[in-house]
Amino acid sequence: MESGGANAAATASDRCAERGICCHSPARRATLSLVTTSTLPSASAATRYEAVIGIECHVQLRTASKMFCGCSTDFQDARPNSHTCPVCLAMPGTLPVINRQAVRHVLATGIAIGATIPAVTRWDRKNYFYPDLPKGYQISQYDLPLAEHGTLTVDTSAGPFTVGITRAHLEEDTARLGHVVLDDGRPASLVDFNRAGTPLLEIVTDPVIRTAEQARRYAEELRLLLVTIGASDAAMEDGQMRVEANVSLRPVGTEAFGTRIEVKNMNSFRSVERAIEFEIERQTRALETGEPLIQETRGWDDDRGVTYRMRVKESSDDYRYFPDPDLPPLRVDGGWLETIRVAMPELPAARRERYVTELGLAPADAVTIVAGGSDYFERAVSSRPGLDARRTASLYTEVGLRAVKGDPTLLEQRDPAELGRVSQLTTAGELTGANAKEAYQRHLETGETIDAIVAAAGYQRISDAGALRTIVEGVLAANPAAVADVQAGKAQAMGFLTGQVMKQTRGQADAATVGALLRELLGQG
Repeated sequence: MESGGANAAATASDRCAERGICCHSPARRATLSLVTTSTLPSASAATRYEAVIGIECHVQLRTASKMFCGCSTDFQDARPNSHTCPVCLAMPGTLPVINRQAVRHVLATGIAIGATIPAVTRWDRKNYFYPDLPKGYQISQYDLPLAEHGTLTVDTSAGPFTVGITRAHLEEDTARLGHVVLDDGRPASLVDFNRAGTPLLEIVTDPVIRTAEQARRYAEELRLLLVTIGASDAAMEDGQMRVEANVSLRPVGTEAFGTRIEVKNMNSFRSVERAIEFEIERQTRALETGEPLIQETRGWDDDRGVTYRMRVKESSDDYRYFPDPDLPPLRVDGGWLETIRVAMPELPAARRERYVTELGLAPADAVTIVAGGSDYFERAVSSRPGLDARRTASLYTEVGLRAVKGDPTLLEQRDPAELGRVSQLTTAGELTGANAKEAYQRHLETGETIDAIVAAAGYQRISDAGALRTIVEGVLAANPAAVADVQAGKAQAMGFLTGQVMKQTRGQADAATVGALLRELLGQG
């Protein structure tokens, strides 16, 4: 579809390149554009041009069956071509039947981005020939999408930024091509039709994005939104969310668009940012040196950090769109739409705001928790009346989310009330901050309760000044150089002595009591 004049539709040669055909041949490698220090645009050149960026995202929807037939979408590890039927294989005489749940997901997405939902929508055929497209056309939507004219606000280093969204529409995915070398050395392409017909949501932005960072933050926020409302798992590593960028440059202060370049094959959010940054630099260099830019599609080579030419870009006219005669116009029932609206969960932006205004969290912690999946944190905070949300958030971000990196399903196996318990003990002064982290970490690793871990490890806080005095005196006697540094006015030496006391007490000493004893014995009071 269009994004600031950008045609989002993929064609046969698109998929040839993005799936690995030819793009690593000597001819293709020769087209890779490399940036060296000597060819980077100057700072003055970079300020003379403005980037115009539109983002297109294709997202596999979370449904049990395909878009127009009853075949299962649970084919991730399935035998090739085992999830197919005459409909998704386009056998003669078969007719499509619309997947209601897929339509619901797109309507929910439209509501979440504040889009306009039309009373009537229509299905169109996008015509092109390629082996992964069994019909010889793709059922999509062209001039009457299910949602249009929405917005999504994202946080960037320069502050909040609102991205206009042109449209969100439904279509069916293609099959998957695999490329192999036969025993006799000949190359071959194999088609797995398990993915053919999977419901696909395409979301196209207005051409309002100006930086690579804005593009990345938009893609990240969109993914979080779709996961939150249950529309998709949007796992980029599994191909469930595919991001494409349309990038052009124009002189600052002008309105006309420059030559649009589409960039594909970005398989991570980091790649999105890197690829767009490179393309802005490449186009700036071309404009400065008089090199002509042509409307084309380029792939992103993540290993080399460069884009390469895939094909000259077509326009939407090349696809010969026309209404699908097998599918009648779809009328959106107002009552059903209201039911979807009422059932919407709290959206990420609203949850972040609530964490800051009601729970008193730092904005950075609110962003981290919501991005990491906040249901576990929500249940932890509500598990104990009067729980210190800031302390709970600190434990969760520093220990819980770090543990999830090693096992994404770990928190699903642990009771959130145990995070609440360790936070409660810390607030009550029964655990030091260091011991709280150790106890929570052990709970995550073993599943033991916090109370059992604390009792077994003897983590109770030592606040008795008499008991600590002997330990502090021993530390001072063993570290005369640090004592001399303190007396010479070197404040960092006091931190070193405090750390030695904590080390000897396994982190159980009350920090305030230790500090008071050190100041007293060193004459710093």
